[in-house]
Amino acid sequence: MHFSVVLKSMAGVALALTLAVPAQADEFTAPLTALANGEIKAFASDPALVAAIVAQNAVTASYDQAKIDALDAQWKAEVGAASKPLIDATLGNAASQYLKGVQDASAGKYTEIFAMDAKGLNVAQSTLTSDYWQGDEDKFTKSFGAGADAVNLGDVEQDESTQVFQSQVSVPISDPATGAVIGAITVGVDVSAL
Repeated sequence: MHFSVVLKSMAGVALALTLAVPAQADEFTAPLTALANGEIKAFASDPALVAAIVAQNAVTASYDQAKIDALDAQWKAEVGAASKPLIDATLGNAASQYLKGVQDASAGKYTEIFAMDAKGLNVAQSTLTSDYWQGDEDKFTKSFGAGADAVNLGDVEQDESTQVFQSQVSVPISDPATGAVIGAITVGVDVSAL
């Protein structure tokens, strides 16, 4: 009998803790979702960004996992290297310059923006990412992989380098000509700006 009371008490504590965590998360869920479905989807549908994703998809469609892994390894090696051909080509393209302009115009609300192709490889980005392939991460699988209306909200976490509390908001990008999902975009959002 005593053991049963202890178990019921522990279950009550666990339930209370479970209910407390979503309440904190819910503080940001609605404004982040509204931002994703409004402002983020609007700038993610820019014709130049869509064209860059379509063009990269044409190149990467035949890539197997070994090729993807090799590119990701190259990117990671270039992060600290003097020569950065893959990084420079990506950060220097017109779509990346567009995303940098969007981030700059946000007055700190956006901490990073990067778009991915249908394989999860970076197409364009406002700032340097630590890796080139996002295809195995929730930001890609739960946006691109979940259909045109998907919104994936990452946990609110403190960025170690900036000390900003942010969430990564990810949505798929569709080709307006066909309606097909062609890629995804992830935006780091400073939650204090909401």
